[in-house]
Amino acid sequence: MGIAVGRGARSLPAAGWADAAFAWAIAFAVPSFYWALGGTAGLDTIAARVEEIPLAGNPAFVFGTGVLKVLAGLLALAAVRRWGRAVPRRPMLVAVWAVAAILTSYGLANLVDHGLMVAGLRRTPEVLGAGAVRWHLLLWDPIFVLGGMLFFQTARAARRHRSADPSPLRPTR
Repeated sequence: MGIAVGRGARSLPAAGWADAAFAWAIAFAVPSFYWALGGTAGLDTIAARVEEIPLAGNPAFVFGTGVLKVLAGLLALAAVRRWGRAVPRRPMLVAVWAVAAILTSYGLANLVDHGLMVAGLRRTPEVLGAGAVRWHLLLWDPIFVLGGMLFFQTARAARRHRSADPSPLRPTR
């Protein structure tokens, strides 16, 4: 089965979107765990002077962002997996939609902001630096948008998937 491209194309199944969102979340969490444990490779893609950005230099905070990314990935899986039926459907779907909205909004807002910086229409903060702003524009901001789109598709597919398969996790009395 392929990703829907045009009229009559078959859509990726709900589990496929959730798997993709989970894989995105895990891949996105790895650098957070690496940096939280003291790794330094790639930090220059975040900012010229990361240590001066509030919380970004705090290993516990950075580790926490990695944990949140893993939890978001598990949320995507729970939305379409049988084991996820233990969680009430509506709050779960609202949470998946919220993750989609937050990731997409954050990524798009930063794409615009960093685009303005690269274009010279807005001053680039020294702590961020010209090199890092390009990394954000070409890598990090699109990664956030991609994640948002994957969670958006997961939420859409999960809504159809769960309503089409109403069987509960436990038998009803």
